[in-house]
Amino acid sequence: MVKDGGQLYTIEGVAAGLIMLMTAYLVVGATSVYTPGDAHINDMQLEILGSDALKMLDTPQNYTDSKSPLQQIVETDDGSRFWLMFNNTVNNRTGSIPDHIHFTANYSYRMTADNSINSSFINASRNLTGGEHAVRVTKWVIVNKKLPGSATFQDRAVLVEVLLWRD
Repeated sequence: MVKDGGQLYTIEGVAAGLIMLMTAYLVVGATSVYTPGDAHINDMQLEILGSDALKMLDTPQNYTDSKSPLQQIVETDDGSRFWLMFNNTVNNRTGSIPDHIHFTANYSYRMTADNSINSSFINASRNLTGGEHAVRVTKWVIVNKKLPGSATFQDRAVLVEVLLWRD
């Protein structure tokens, strides 16, 4: 062999190239985290849908009404009206097949006598079994109601809470 110095440079170049490729492979493999892009989109859609439905129920139906349907429902404990209005709102679609969104609703209030928090059930489309992935939406509502522990009717703030899930 006449000038074997070129072979040494070739071997050194191939070895350096392999080292760079292995380093790039290890860096990319160690830093990439696989997260599906649509992991929480369903939760966000349910939360927005439920929040919008509660806002619609808490809006008076016309200018002459002083109370919204949600205020009337809580004041009269009319769970069947809540079920009908809320269910029709969240399961409404443009097609002929309705959506399959289930819910359970209650409202919470503070007892003035002992400063404790109580909760009253409104209605549910189906009971939770524990396997559902539910999202929570809430809405503060001012009602004129005689709550337990209170002697008279008075304006009170109650927190309406709805858990929503899809089958």
